Amino acid sequence: MSDSIFEGAIRQLEKALKFYSIDKETELRLRSPKAALQVSVPVRMDDGHLEVYQGYRVQYNDFRGPCKGGIRYHPSVTLDEVQSLAFWMTIKTAVVGVPFGGGKGGVRVNPKELSRMELERLSRAYINEAADVVGPDRDVPAPDVYTNSTIMGWMADQYNIIRRTHEPAVITGKPLSLGGSLGRDDATGRGGFYVLQALRDKLALGGKTPTIAVQGFGNAGYHFARLAALAGFKIVAVSDSKGGIFTEEGLDPDSVNKVKVENNTLEAVYCEGSVCETVDHRKISNEELLQLDVDLLVPAALENQITAANADSIKAKTVLELANGPVSFEADGILFKKGITVIPDILANAGGVTVSYFEWVQNRAGFYWEIEEVHRRLQDRMKESSLAVYAKQQALSCSMRTAAYAVAVPSTTSSTMRPAKRTRDAA
Repeated sequence: MSDSIFEGAIRQLEKALKFYSIDKETELRLRSPKAALQVSVPVRMDDGHLEVYQGYRVQYNDFRGPCKGGIRYHPSVTLDEVQSLAFWMTIKTAVVGVPFGGGKGGVRVNPKELSRMELERLSRAYINEAADVVGPDRDVPAPDVYTNSTIMGWMADQYNIIRRTHEPAVITGKPLSLGGSLGRDDATGRGGFYVLQALRDKLALGGKTPTIAVQGFGNAGYHFARLAALAGFKIVAVSDSKGGIFTEEGLDPDSVNKVKVENNTLEAVYCEGSVCETVDHRKISNEELLQLDVDLLVPAALENQITAANADSIKAKTVLELANGPVSFEADGILFKKGITVIPDILANAGGVTVSYFEWVQNRAGFYWEIEEVHRRLQDRMKESSLAVYAKQQALSCSMRTAAYAVAVPSTTSSTMRPAKRTRDAA
């Protein structure tokens, strides 16, 4: 078994190609990124010494339009990871029908060890190195793991300084004051929730109080849990990088998030105003959370959380991938054989890129939408895409992931594609 995330991603593509016949040259282009940039990012630290970090930007495919994808700050960032994420973005934008290609970026750094000023210098230095390859009509970055609207604002400002122009559409996920869109802050979690709503009855998640466990209680995980709880689901467990909490009675996501923001810890609490009371619960590890017997498991952290090593222990009836690539290629096949439905990342977390597209459109037009319009447009697009993937799954008798690829692949190429002879998908 290979440790390469990218090789696993390409094997997912190969599954979809069983259902569509394409010419060899087009297939070869889908197997490799258009361009990959690796740069040194020098940063002057607060005490005066210099640190140099490794930065990456991969533009995978631009058949549909400018490349689109986030920039992450994480100590484990590699070119293999960024290349895989750029590939998935290529497929993701096609699944939800936005006119972008796929891109991704990252810097190998632990942002928790940097001061605010060091983070700003790092962000501006990254754009100094990448300014020649990004732009509103070429490659449009956005926030990702451990980056946010403030960091995107610094990057957009630095790009405009270099170009001596005003191009708000160069980066999405910016603060509202710099041309950001209403609704971008919770777009990934909200989009995942809209997918859940669209498929709830079809996947037999329409019971009285379906249970959910969320691994990764960050921005996306919190907003998904908040909306799901309001819709009648019971959030029984959440976790972050330090571990998790579980209670059969259910958690209040808003109260848990309030304490996390204030104290940087996860506690099972219920808050009324400023008064919070602890709820009976037990501490669990991330591995234990993944193995809980729940109706819906939501991995919302990093790649390869469910692998061949622990896939047999997964008890959830359905897995919704709010993170990018949390289920490995080998684990995907194991879950399929167990009868566990996986709602793939290329559909489930596409709310972020969809609202990023909305922001880009608003920047280009110079006209900005109200929050209700953003939510309505996002819900319509996620529902339409979810039902299209579900219909393809039923037609091909395959996994939802392969169905999503089968929906996306024809529009990621410039060639005419024709259905291949239908076969049973192994996963």
